[in-house]
Amino acid sequence: MIRVLVADDQALLRGSFRMLIDNEPGMTVVGEAATGAAAVRLAVELQPDVVLMDIRMPEMDGIEATTRIRATSDVRVLILTMFDLDAHVFAALRAGAAGFLLKDTQPADLCTAIRVVAGGDGLLAPSVTRRLITEFARRPEDPARLARELDVLTDREREVLILIARGLSNTELALRLHLSQATVKTHIGRLLAKLGARDRAQLVIIAYESGLLAAGGA
Repeated sequence: MIRVLVADDQALLRGSFRMLIDNEPGMTVVGEAATGAAAVRLAVELQPDVVLMDIRMPEMDGIEATTRIRATSDVRVLILTMFDLDAHVFAALRAGAAGFLLKDTQPADLCTAIRVVAGGDGLLAPSVTRRLITEFARRPEDPARLARELDVLTDREREVLILIARGLSNTELALRLHLSQATVKTHIGRLLAKLGARDRAQLVIIAYESGLLAAGGA
């Protein structure tokens, strides 16, 4: 059973999310938080598998809440917001969010996203991925230094990193590279360890900031 904590300052939305998730086989809502501070407290108390986190909330925004949750636990955070142009997207991913979706996401897609994130993968809405590409192309963070940090990777690990940045799942990676899913997971584990990343979302950021994706072709 996937245990979900819903964090949103609008009671109507929290109720809608609860109804949707509780009616989905294999999922249940274990708590609701109306503020960022409450989300942090309940994440510690309840240890859900996934926190469905709004960005703009009173007391503490979703970015700071995500940072605090990820600093003290392995609880996965899925950001859900109305604003695909929100500059906080990049800060949220750097804070350790495992995924980012818009509130106009279809209900079935939201449930799928919760399963993906609970399973250890990262997930970004297509429009958010485009924003990431545009943003990092416009103002990369010292790409030469970041590229040098990738020298520790093997050619295969670089290939896996590029495909992760393009949004491929573990299953799609296995098919593309003709590998078993166990081998794919091994490569991803090595990437996380070598690059000091917490999850797939941060691997995506590293790939774009370093220019690796551009170097590997669009």
